[in-house]
Amino acid sequence: MTDRAPAGPVKITEPEPADAEPGARPGETTAETSGESTGEVAGRQRWVPRFLTDPGDRLALLLWALSHVGVLIYAYLAGPGRTTDPFLNRFTRWDAENFIAIAQFGYDGPPGMQDAGKLPAFFPGMAILIRVMRPVVEDGRLATMIISLVASAVLAVALSRLAETYAAGSGRYAVAALFLSPFAVFLYSGYSEALFLALAVSAWLLARNGRWEDAALCAAGAATVRISGLFLAFGLLVMFLVAENGRKRPGGWRLLPWLALPGVPLVLYSVYQWTRTGDWLAYNSVQDRFWGRHAVWPWEALANTWNMSDDVASLTTSYYGEIISAAVLLVLAGCLAVRRKWPEFAYIIPQVLSFLTLSSFYMSIGRGSLTWFPLWIAIGVAGVRRPWVWLVSMAIMIPVMAINTGNFTTGAWIG
Repeated sequence: MTDRAPAGPVKITEPEPADAEPGARPGETTAETSGESTGEVAGRQRWVPRFLTDPGDRLALLLWALSHVGVLIYAYLAGPGRTTDPFLNRFTRWDAENFIAIAQFGYDGPPGMQDAGKLPAFFPGMAILIRVMRPVVEDGRLATMIISLVASAVLAVALSRLAETYAAGSGRYAVAALFLSPFAVFLYSGYSEALFLALAVSAWLLARNGRWEDAALCAAGAATVRISGLFLAFGLLVMFLVAENGRKRPGGWRLLPWLALPGVPLVLYSVYQWTRTGDWLAYNSVQDRFWGRHAVWPWEALANTWNMSDDVASLTTSYYGEIISAAVLLVLAGCLAVRRKWPEFAYIIPQVLSFLTLSSFYMSIGRGSLTWFPLWIAIGVAGVRRPWVWLVSMAIMIPVMAINTGNFTTGAWIG
């Protein structure tokens, strides 16, 4: 028994040619029917970087640009009566001079440098870039400023994108919080914080997006700049272990060896310093010799800092800033633990131990706060969910940032 054809007219549809472009209508001119290849059409389409078209990226770069202009104006206005140094020198003091010395003369320092023995305390990443730029930018001070300028632009975009992965709309608030934070002057100076953060935040963003190989490469770059690269690597490892796009994804364990990459620069640096000094831990030895950084009980470090705050009147405010920064660090670590943000906690907790127990007194904790990007992301998220928290934070931070900027650029030590 056979089926009978249905009554009535039957609509016959011609099959679509195999080479027809999707969505093309009969009679519609396409690249192929007009005699043009797809490659020729694509070749005429100009590629535009995302940071030029993405509204979030553009706003981050606007905040970066405006904050730089504001800091330059403030530094210029703060100078009269307080310093006669050339304007460029006001942003390239202390650490910047050490990076320049390493770039030009290596870790032995320039002839006659009395404290050249301290140079192994500075990782080579920043100095390498200064040396690479020398054929184009001969002035080492200018080179450090250019590095920080470009790196801080990358940082602004990376931090904005990273914050958006935690809460939509938080990117602008996180960027503003960082670039107007109490010790933000170091992002505008010839220091290594901007370079480290550009690499570290990019690494964290790439890891959250499941791009572990790229994240490891960025983290390795960060490890050439600061010892904090080791803490970053630990945080990435924990993220890999707990994230759905890490070890839990099919074949995820095969990516694990990549996370050892950030340790390579640290090993190579230790070997290099051993060939120079015979000391595998030259970095730690120098820290102890010149800055008194060795293991003590936490309460001893706090007591020493408090007692030292009255020794030199010009440094009293700086020591108070260190104590407050230490308190903020403890609160941040506690909040991350309570909220079970284990990757971020793994990145922060080694810094708690380093700052509060591996130094005889608090030093550079305030400056180190710039590297606590989970803090700036948290403030950015607060800008979306609890605007009053963000406003209060900014009301506190901006005046302190102005004071620190004026002090640093006129020659006062702030950390």
